[in-house]
Amino acid sequence: MKVDYMKCGDCVDLMKDIPDNSIDLTVTSPPYDNLRKYENDNFLTLEKCKCIAEELLRITKEGGTVVWVVSDRVRNGNESGTSFSQALLFKEVGWRLKDTMIYIKKGGINAGALDSYQQKFEYMFVFTKGKQKTHNLIKDRKNKYVEDRKKLKRQKDGTYKEQHFKAEEFGVRYNYWIYDTGSGKSTKDKIAFQHPAIFPEQLAKDHIISWSNEGDVVLDIFMGSGTTCKMAKLMNRHYIGFEIVPEYVKIARERLGGLDLNE
Repeated sequence: MKVDYMKCGDCVDLMKDIPDNSIDLTVTSPPYDNLRKYENDNFLTLEKCKCIAEELLRITKEGGTVVWVVSDRVRNGNESGTSFSQALLFKEVGWRLKDTMIYIKKGGINAGALDSYQQKFEYMFVFTKGKQKTHNLIKDRKNKYVEDRKKLKRQKDGTYKEQHFKAEEFGVRYNYWIYDTGSGKSTKDKIAFQHPAIFPEQLAKDHIISWSNEGDVVLDIFMGSGTTCKMAKLMNRHYIGFEIVPEYVKIARERLGGLDLNE
């Protein structure tokens, strides 16, 4: 199978060229409600989303993972709920919803109506094809207590038994991830900001570390400015990127072409 390439076109059409059970991980962010034009619509329809979910299921290896980063548009005080509709649709076609993670934006421009709390997060749905095969969980949450401790654990007969344990210095992080966003923070690649909705390079990197291994194939079907592909290459994974807007494909290729892999 061909790897390490980017192609311009409709992702459903382009996925048809990928053999069954070929992709280890997909990290992508579909066009949010009304934020970017997709074909003749202003949003990703559920009918189109179903086609995408089915094709991803076909081309993903057993035990592989899809990370779907998405948010909702609010109109007249009413959230669209598109993110949840898409997540349920993935489950309907055969995906397992391993986790509903949260991406919290630190910095950047606040969003939200004057009568609402400011919106600062997006969903990161983690889907798996069957039982997930790879989970390299990141341990960077500093534990408050690392010395020997004891606690009482209640037994089935109602009595308590003393247990001793010692925590590691760092534990597995929580499922909400906080990243600096905005110019110069999401990425140092100034050209990337010609795309209206990039996510932080560290976010892509952390998912690639968590759900894939070196040499695996990482796909982004809504490539945008190429963040996922760039981080996959830097992390010694193979990449495939699809994007329907020609200008964004040029940006992505420029970003990858400028990489210094010896840094």
